[in-house]
This record gives sequence, C-alpha cells and structure tokens, in this order.
Amino acid sequence: MATMDRDLPLTRALPMTPVQPRATLDDVARLAGVSAKTVSRVFNQPDLVGAVTAQRVQAAATRLRFRPNTLAQGLRRGGGTHTIGFVMGEFGNPFYYKLASGIEAEIAPHGHHLLLATTDDSAEGEARVVDAVLGQRVGALMIIPVAEDQAYLEGERQLGTPVISIDRDAVNVLADAVVLENHRIVHEATTRLLARGHRRIGYVCNPAGVSTQADRIAGFRAAMAEAGIADPSTWCRLSDDRDETPEAAVGGLLDSTDAPTAIITGNNRMTIGALRALRARGDESTALIGFDDFDTADVIGVSVITYDPIEMGRRAGRLAIERMSDPTGPPRRVVLPTWIVERGTGERRPRERRAT
Repeated sequence: MATMDRDLPLTRALPMTPVQPRATLDDVARLAGVSAKTVSRVFNQPDLVGAVTAQRVQAAATRLRFRPNTLAQGLRRGGGTHTIGFVMGEFGNPFYYKLASGIEAEIAPHGHHLLLATTDDSAEGEARVVDAVLGQRVGALMIIPVAEDQAYLEGERQLGTPVISIDRDAVNVLADAVVLENHRIVHEATTRLLARGHRRIGYVCNPAGVSTQADRIAGFRAAMAEAGIADPSTWCRLSDDRDETPEAAVGGLLDSTDAPTAIITGNNRMTIGALRALRARGDESTALIGFDDFDTADVIGVSVITYDPIEMGRRAGRLAIERMSDPTGPPRRVVLPTWIVERGTGERRPRERRAT
C-alpha cells in the first residue's frame, strides 16, 4: 500500500467550506447605504441615478459578488432577455462553432449574449431542445433545422420571438433565413469534373433529406442530365442512416463493380470519410471535391466547395438584431456566395482501375 501511495500524484486536499447564499438586492443596498429601489435603478435605469451613488452601489455589488437576474428583469418588462438562442447540430463539427463565432461577434456589441444548444443533428431531439431554449425567454431564436417541419415555432414567432434559420430553410414558419447558393455551386463542380473527362460521377451525403442536400443533389443531377447522363443513381449514396459511417458509405461505392471515377461529397464529415476510404484502398486516381472546407484540407491537397461560415453567422446575427428591433415585414432570405478551391484531388482525370 505504501508503494502505491508513492506512485500517486501528491496533492493537498483543501478543506470544504460551507456554500454561502448568494447576495440579494437588499444585501447590496445595506452595504451601499441606499434603498433597494436605488440598487434596482442602478442596474435597470442607470440614467436616473447619480454617478457617485451608482459607483458606490457597483462597488458593493462587486464586493458581494452580486449578479442581477437578467431573466427576471426581462420578464418584469413583459418581454425576452438579452440572450439569443442558437440551436445547432453537433459540437464537434467546425462548421457550427465558426457559425457561433460569427453570431457572437455580431450580437455582442449590441449587449446580447449567445446561448448554445445542440440537437446532435437529430430530428427527434429538435423540438425538445428548442423548447428548453425558449424556456429561457430568449430574445430571438436561431436554428439549423433538422426535422422536416418547424410549424411548432410559428406560435412563438407570433408571440414576438424572432426565428432565424441558418444553412437550411425552416418549414411552415415565417422565419428569416441565411443560406448558401447550393444548387449553382454543385452544378459547377459537376460540370468541371465532366469537362475533365469523367462520366461516372457520384454524389455521397448523409443526411440526404435536409433542404441543403436536396438543392445540392438537384444541381448535381441537372449538370449530369445536361451531359446526357439522365440517371447517375448507380454512383450515388444518398442516406439518412446515422449508423452508417461516412467511410463505409464511400467505401461501398468504391468497391462496386461500376465504381465512379469522381465523387462529390455533401459535407465535411463525408469528405473526411471519403479520404479515409480512398487511403485504405491505396486509391490515388478517384477525383474528389468536398462541400465545406476544413482544417488541414489545404495541407493534404483536397479540392473543396467553400464559403465564409463566420460571415454566415454575422449575417444571421444581424437579422436577429434587426428583427428584434422591428418584428414587422415579410421574411428575409440572405443567400451567401460559394466558390471552388482547387487543390489537387478535384483536378484528377479519369483513369480506369486495374483488375484485381
């Protein structure tokens, strides 16, 4: 036992102290030598309090670690709070935290704070998560829709909570939206691959049922049809199965008897899965263009469809601020530009695989 003790890191346990009750508005008033009403005015109507008194109250509040209840303040005024909710997908996807960064940069100068919640890209969890966020009486709700229908938000919007959908259009709710030009850019990516001689071009995505993918798939199919390829389904994997990994989806396509010579992936997770599948097979001939840029894509030479996610977040934040100030008027839809960055994988010309 003594040997085990010597192997453990040496730490000195600090004695536990009783939890102290939080200071109240009355506590601050007593310490500052003013009335509770004066303390309330310092935090809610500072223009009505003299500078010297306000300074004394602030000093007392700091000493007592007093925090005003901003939620209660908003409810007393009959409205929401200075918090804006953002319901997004999974935290691990860089796309989402870049969006959040852009939103925060836009709303912070206006005195608003961002509350983040995640659906884990699950349609089943969307309404539950949104309900919890709305329970905080947020001043506006931003959402990346996952479920097929957002009609449950229309009542909240009519009660004065602006709804802004990001990346995907919300369905059956009058919401502002910030989206990407998905159809045009995937049409362009497909056309570039066709111009380099590819005829068997695949499109791989998961989930496939969301509106963004529907637009991208439509752009892909339109370009293929224009080239005389009416049905490219043989070379596509359009799935809504969360249990199928991106690597397995692309790998199954590469192992098929009539495998594509080029692939377009519908998001960054699928692109990374495609890279793993190609590497596992020693495949350096299949062309690849991925939707969404990602860290190290430039280092390993992956051609991507890209855009500015931080600007996307900023534009959404701007819509929220404007809609909170003026809730009237028809829904606004902002479409942000996308472009292709050629780094090597998307410029490969078709080369038939040797029989094994």
